[in-house]
Amino acid sequence: MTGAQEFERVLDGSDKNVASFEHQGVPLIKRAQHFLHSTPAAVPLIVLVLAIIIFGVALGGRFFSSYTLTLILQQIAIVGILGAAQTLVILTAGIDLSIGVIMVISAVIMGNVAITYGIPTPIAVIGGLLVGGLCGLLNGFLVAFMKLPPFIVTLGTWNIVMATNFIYSANETIRDADVDAQAPLLHLFAASFRLGTAVLTLGVIAMVLLVLLLWYVLNHTAWGRHVYAVGDDPEAAKLSGIQTKKVLLTVYTISGVIAAFAAWVSIGRNGSISPSSAVTDYNLQAITATVIGGISLFGGRGSILGTLFGAMIVGVVSMGLNMLGADPQWKVLLTGVLIIAAVAIDQWIRKVSV
Repeated sequence: MTGAQEFERVLDGSDKNVASFEHQGVPLIKRAQHFLHSTPAAVPLIVLVLAIIIFGVALGGRFFSSYTLTLILQQIAIVGILGAAQTLVILTAGIDLSIGVIMVISAVIMGNVAITYGIPTPIAVIGGLLVGGLCGLLNGFLVAFMKLPPFIVTLGTWNIVMATNFIYSANETIRDADVDAQAPLLHLFAASFRLGTAVLTLGVIAMVLLVLLLWYVLNHTAWGRHVYAVGDDPEAAKLSGIQTKKVLLTVYTISGVIAAFAAWVSIGRNGSISPSSAVTDYNLQAITATVIGGISLFGGRGSILGTLFGAMIVGVVSMGLNMLGADPQWKVLLTGVLIIAAVAIDQWIRKVSV
């Protein structure tokens, strides 16, 4: 007992200071690296603000008008929704080259079912969403269960879906007037309303709400955490009890449904339904918005809010250059620079020492 008391007496006189691990003396560049690592949407947001300021200074009040800014949002609505679908796939370290043609064939299905076959429009919309979901399900099955590379799988389904689109539709366009007369519900997302001096469409509202919904799901649900885990390290995720195949299957299926939803929005935006729009580079635009938005192509890192900012960056650059009367190729050049810069920054951020 005396020994114990002597031991306690020695402890009483010992140093009670707790070790401190605060980042004192850490260089500013390292702090910035840590901040960007923990806030992946910060980089595209900063670039977006800088782009708005630069074009605002160059163009003055014309660029800062509510009409111009809301017009940018209207122009990126379709790409923003497709970018949200692409984000889910890229977060799992995959890629989907087929979402653009899935969107087009879903629009063609909706139009033909409602107008050519005379079936009620709500059923036509559900049919289009089902087709999009089935296309995504096929991609997910081939990637998750057949263990085929996502790039090869979606490149193959891109060709299959595109050919099916042209064969089924006979490349016949459904006119804007016919949609208005027989299936006005297909033009739902073209409806606009005023918010002060700004004019917004339901398509823009749908894009923003979809991104916010997916942000919540990815950050505050178990499924969202599983998506990030599968993209970061699929083997570790599997060992921790995550059903990686099920996650991949649901991700690709949801991506297909979102692409079909983009089809409904695109009908409102474009008016007519043209099968030939399958050759438009929607896939490239969606991937561009996603990469510029800071979503890592290696999977497991990024915020879907960044994808929205990425789409807005492309929209701001395009609108700004158009208003300056610049050669359209400058938009292509700057987009390429932004893509390379985004990947370079992602690589730099991933080297952070946590």
